Order: sequence, then structure tokens, then C-alpha cells
Amino acid sequence: MTELLLHSFAQNAFIAGLIVSLLCSSYGVFVVQRRMSFLGDGLAHVAFGGVALGLLLQFEPFWVSIPFTIIVAIALTYLKENSSLEVDTAIGIFFAVSVALGILFISINKRYVSDAFSYLFGSILLVSKNDLLYSLVFLLITLVIFLFWWERWTYSTFDYELAKVDKINVEFDNYLLSVLIAITIVISIKLVGILLVASYLVVPAATAKLISKTFSQMTIFSLIFGVISSEVGIFLSIIFDLPTGAFIVLFQASFFCLILILKYLFK
Repeated sequence: MTELLLHSFAQNAFIAGLIVSLLCSSYGVFVVQRRMSFLGDGLAHVAFGGVALGLLLQFEPFWVSIPFTIIVAIALTYLKENSSLEVDTAIGIFFAVSVALGILFISINKRYVSDAFSYLFGSILLVSKNDLLYSLVFLLITLVIFLFWWERWTYSTFDYELAKVDKINVEFDNYLLSVLIAITIVISIKLVGILLVASYLVVPAATAKLISKTFSQMTIFSLIFGVISSEVGIFLSIIFDLPTGAFIVLFQASFFCLILILKYLFK
């Protein structure tokens, strides 16, 4: 068992899990508090269209799905800010169109497209050095951005109109947050899969919300729950030879259920 954990693939998986859990837990608190949970799932499926297009064009899917997903995230934010259309409705439309395009691109592609399935279900045990490098760079960018924007985003999250009165450019902040969430999702789907990435954004943050009295506490607890569930989930999935992404999500859900039960018993 010790020898297995010392292999480079296991070490890379632990590093990737740490990075992804920090990214998703950081942005997840805003996704949950702003009631944008459907956005994570929607953008993940939008990214599938970009991945399929990259495979069809024989380009690196990551670099195709990044602009593809960012454009949709910007479009969704624009519709939310400038139209009467409900954002969930807009997400549903882009969701359906992107998945349809993804299926179309894969059907047109006559080459073997096993990579498409690794993006659907994740391959955290097969991450490359480049995957880790991209993820780490974006994590560092996120840390820098949070130094300047966390308080602004928090302010507008709880009192949007007052933030506008205080001359905070909330429209720009919303676009920036949407773009960063889109990039986080694209980075994460290579590691945990399109079908599971939304849970990385939502479950740790939702768990943290159950026991937090302030938004800063919620952020800290979200990071803690995200990291613990990711690292322990990877460890146990390697030991028991189980699907890593699915095991991590089930571990996150167990955290949520446990705290929900404890809160109900001791309220």
C-alpha cells in the first residue's frame, strides 16, 4: 500500500485534488450564496461542447473549451443583467445546445475519441505535469484576485443595490466572477469529470453554510471540507480501487449529511 501511494500518479492525484478543491471551494461559496448552483452544472456541460470541438479539430481540448465556456459565461451574465429572461432558463438553453453540439462533433469525428470519456468521468489518477501546472498557475491567480475582489463580491452578494449605490462596479465584478468560475470548471473537468464537477462547487460550500455564522466562516469551512473530502477520497479510492471522482463526491455528500443530521439533533 505504501509503495502504491509513493508512485508519481498517486502523488500527482493528491496535488491535483488539493488544487481543484481549493479552487472549487473558493468560488463555490459565491455560487451557493448567490443561488447559482445550476450555473456550475450548466457550464460543465457547455465545456463538453468545447472539448468535443477540440477533439474534432485535433487541438488540445483544454484550449478550445476555455474560450468556448468563457463566451457562454459572459453571455449568461449579460442576459441576467440586461434581459427579463430567467438565468436558469438561459442556462438550460445553452446547456442543451452545447451538449447537442458536443454529440454532433463526436459523431462527425471518425477517430477514436476515448478522451471524450475521460472528460466526462474525469481522470484524476492520470493527470499530467502540464495539467498540474495550468491548475497551479490559475490557483495563484485566484489568490491574487481574491485579495482585491473578495470583499467586493461579498458586499454585492448580500446587498446588490447598496453596493451599486456605493459606486462599486458590480456589473464588471459579475462578469469577472463568471469568467473565473468558467475557467475553474474547465480546469476541474479534466480532473474530476463533467458529470461531477458541479458537486465540487456546491457540496463543500453548502456543507459550510450549515455551520457558519458569517460569510468568512463559510469560506474557511468550505475550503476545509473541500480539501479533506478530496484528499481522503483520493486515498481511499486508491486503496480500494474505486472510481476516484465518484468516491470523492460521495465522501463530500457524507460530510453534508452528517452535519445536517448533527445540526438537527443538537439544534
